[in-house]
Amino acid sequence: MSLNIQYNMLLSSLLDKFNEPETLKMAKLGRELRAKGIDITDLSLGEPDFDTPTHIKEAAKKAIDENYSHYTPVPGYMDVREAVCAKLKRDNHLDYKPENILISTGAKQCIANAVLALVDSSDEVIIPTPYWVTYSEIVRLAGGTVKFITTSVENGYKISAADLEKAITEKTKLFMFSSPCNPTGAVYTKAELETLAQVFKNHPNIIILSDEIYEFINYDTSHQSIAQFEYLKDRVVLINGLSKGYAMTGWRLGYLAASTLIVKACDKLQGQFTSATCSITQRAAIAALTGDHSPTKEMVAIFKVRRDKVIKLLGDIPGIIYNIPPGAFYVFPDVSSYFGKKTPEGKVIENADDLCMYFLHTAHVSVVTGKAFGEPKCIRMSFAVNIENIEKGFAKIKKALASLH
Repeated sequence: MSLNIQYNMLLSSLLDKFNEPETLKMAKLGRELRAKGIDITDLSLGEPDFDTPTHIKEAAKKAIDENYSHYTPVPGYMDVREAVCAKLKRDNHLDYKPENILISTGAKQCIANAVLALVDSSDEVIIPTPYWVTYSEIVRLAGGTVKFITTSVENGYKISAADLEKAITEKTKLFMFSSPCNPTGAVYTKAELETLAQVFKNHPNIIILSDEIYEFINYDTSHQSIAQFEYLKDRVVLINGLSKGYAMTGWRLGYLAASTLIVKACDKLQGQFTSATCSITQRAAIAALTGDHSPTKEMVAIFKVRRDKVIKLLGDIPGIIYNIPPGAFYVFPDVSSYFGKKTPEGKVIENADDLCMYFLHTAHVSVVTGKAFGEPKCIRMSFAVNIENIEKGFAKIKKALASLH
């Protein structure tokens, strides 16, 4: 018996139910090529390229000096949960109490907590495509069945009430979506959310997971939460955190707002996985949530300039179909017109995966295949990098595409 077979027999079959995130895979490949001395322009990044604001860092330093170095309550410090409640009231006009809040080690853990607390093997979970890579894999990890609703660039990557109604069955347990959306930047208006809410009103057994982590990175309209509809609020699991809006990806703090029943269930799960979130990060969270928001506004203004530059550069590349993303910091163009073409070496570009590998190894630009997000005709390109690298990356991509025949 070979060593590989022996190891495979040791591993749980649970690992076969889900895949490694493509975003992490591309980051890993990019690092490997950089280690070989290759100049990789990274347009795959899913994090702001800004430093955490000073007042937040100072709060963390103060917490260290004040010896916040011990275990914290599993759901988070009381005053941190109160700060979340204050933020939700101030920015979203939503009334929650601390018992409705759970602090976790990033929004990803909040999502995992919620899905594992809600989904059984007989349940279906509806996810509009394109979607963040982890949604489907967490559902599969929980043993549930994923049911996708396909959208397109032509409809702004958003579903309609009719699309939602058609997808619902007696097995539907959960609906998961993000607005602003990763990877498309799509943002639902209040009117659009209300049409979806009316559908859910007629299906009282469905829970709605609303991922609002990109809330502040919103260019053309005000953020709207589906939790604002009072008749639906107790069935909404609102997910948010510090990573995107406050440039705090490495600090790892997310929060969940939901009914006490769901929060207690997630608390129970979290108690067995990570227990509590970092004590220092929690103290910094209070400064982030209740303090000066001007650094966030300045960051978003810069993202908007970058977005406009990216749209101009996309317009200079023939054969690409795209829309202008109203939120997040990604574009998600349809690149299928290049499928079937050959590289200078004679390799056929069969799909977005091939195109991404061609960009990485030939143009030395890292982007992410749309297949990872449920749309195999597209690629995700991030503008969470400076203008110089955006221009450099797009110039290399344009040249590489022109070399196809």
